[in-house]
Parts: sequence; C-alpha cells; structure tokens
Amino acid sequence: MEDRNLLENIPKAPKFSTPVLIISKIFAIVLPIAQVSIGAIHLHDCPVQPYIPIYLLVLGVFALVLALLSCLPCTQEPEDGTHSPLSSLCTTWNSLVSLFLFCWFIAGNVWIYSIYQPSYIEGEDQYCDKTLYLFAFWTITVVYICLGILFLGGCCMLFCMCLLGKVSGHGDNDV
Repeated sequence: MEDRNLLENIPKAPKFSTPVLIISKIFAIVLPIAQVSIGAIHLHDCPVQPYIPIYLLVLGVFALVLALLSCLPCTQEPEDGTHSPLSSLCTTWNSLVSLFLFCWFIAGNVWIYSIYQPSYIEGEDQYCDKTLYLFAFWTITVVYICLGILFLGGCCMLFCMCLLGKVSGHGDNDV
C-alpha cells in the first residue's frame, strides 16, 4: 500500500459569497472604529498610563487601513496564478502592517496589563478611566481567548485527522 499524506486529502477552502464577505468586512471594521472612538474620547483620561488611549487610536487606525486595503482588487489572488507588481506591493504592505500590528499588540499588553487594576476614581494616583481601561483590557484579552480556541480547535482537528488516517489505513507502512 502506498503512503499518503493526510494533508493531501483535505479539500480546498470554499469560496465565500459576496454577502458573506461584505458582512465579515463590516464586523472587521466595527471594532477598529470603536477603538479609534474610545481612544480619541478618552485621550487624556488615563494619567497612570497615557499610552493606553494612544494604543487604541493607533491600533484602530491601522486595523481600519488593513481592512480597507484588503478590499482593493490588487490584494485579491488572481485566478490564473500570475502576480502583478502592484499585487506584490499590496502583499508587502499588508505584511508590514500586520507585523507592525503584532508588535503594537505586544506593546499594548505591557501598557495595559502592567497597571492592572487601576483606580477608577478620578484624582487618585493610579487613575484611569474605567471605560477606556476595560475596553482596552478586554480587546487584548479577547484576542487571547480566540487564539486559545483556535489552538484547541486545531489540536482537535489534528487528532481527528490522525485518528481517521489510522482507521482508513493511511497510517500503515505496509511493504
């Protein structure tokens, strides 16, 4: 029996319809708009860590730019497999913005978690506006929750694929 790679048997991801893509883009834009709004409204409301509102502003702006640029035709993968210089430029730009957002996310972790839990009473030493801080805190914490769910889901899928491979005989090395 010939060896087969389990990954060869996985079907390609389905193409999503236009309404599904539009709805997903709307969801991808709502959070950055909220980040920009809350960061701008509370720009001077966290003296204990003044970088938190700036963090939200910059994160929201760059996430919006990334979401809006992904709508451009140059970012879509051509069906014939060829890549234009403009497509390569868009891919490079998206990669750089994604790398920046990753680094900015790490900086936000330091700024937000280092003052946990601030005072929400104005005038105290460790004061930070409650809405601002909790929004920034849960923005980061939800990312970790989603990563944990994706990791667990991936482990479960890998386990199922290995189990199915052994049951169907693809895991045997018969000569």
